Amino acid sequence: MDDTTEVRRIVEGLGLPGVIDVHTHFMPKNVMDKVWQYFDSAGPLTGRPWPITYRADERDRLATLRSFGVLAFTSLVYPHKPAMAEWLNQWAARFAADTPDCLSTATFFPEPGAARYVAAAIEHGARVFKAHVQVGGYDPTDALLDDVWGVLADSGTPVVTHCGSGPTPGTHTGPDPIRAVLARHPRLRLIVAHMGGPEYSDFLDIAAAHDGVYLDTTMAFTPFMERTMPFPATEYARLRDLGHRILWGSDFPNIPYTYAEAMRAVGDLPGVDDAWLRGVFHHNAAAVFGTPDPD
Repeated sequence: MDDTTEVRRIVEGLGLPGVIDVHTHFMPKNVMDKVWQYFDSAGPLTGRPWPITYRADERDRLATLRSFGVLAFTSLVYPHKPAMAEWLNQWAARFAADTPDCLSTATFFPEPGAARYVAAAIEHGARVFKAHVQVGGYDPTDALLDDVWGVLADSGTPVVTHCGSGPTPGTHTGPDPIRAVLARHPRLRLIVAHMGGPEYSDFLDIAAAHDGVYLDTTMAFTPFMERTMPFPATEYARLRDLGHRILWGSDFPNIPYTYAEAMRAVGDLPGVDDAWLRGVFHHNAAAVFGTPDPD
């Protein structure tokens, strides 16, 4: 069975109109090329090859997502240095304007003026932000970000945040900086990328304690990730109980396996039922983003 057929079979078997994927990447070509170069050379960091399954031009990647029945997705961009985020936001806003099924996405970096351009992005339609603590190498509690978190909390705009320490730890990854941010901005709507792996239990604690914290499934539970960062079997019951806070994310196109394999990994979790899966693959994100079903 080909990838598209299998994904469609999963979606239709659950009686869903399609999938909402909160963790996909579309970037300026020169930036995406550098990201792919990083993954091509990631072996020394991860101990194994990381092939890009959906390496193709932008038009083909969009067609692939749509063929799967993905109704809405993100263009997660992220800077690794100052004076980069605002330019990425301008690109992402144009991309979303030309791509109606993309949730308009923006980002930020700890630098003077960050709160200004974050507020401007929201005013111009940004519906989700990306914070990559690992790649950015910054402390989420940096004073230069305090007003940024405040603007995001006041607006209720979700932030997909790579703050767990996988696949390799960063200087400021892990649960404690995020706990500190939430203590100061308890109304933040954070979507913790990759289920917070490998600190899964800590981030489940954080989600249980904060109504505005969600976790996305990106790469979690797949055989590729289970080999090095297994989800603890002792947490399956709590994962089921927090099902209304779990959102489907794929990391498309930068995954070393197929989209269908990632969906199967979620569908095969112990004890989950179809109602739980319908929430994860569609309903939970639809509630967060107010995404209408297709006619």
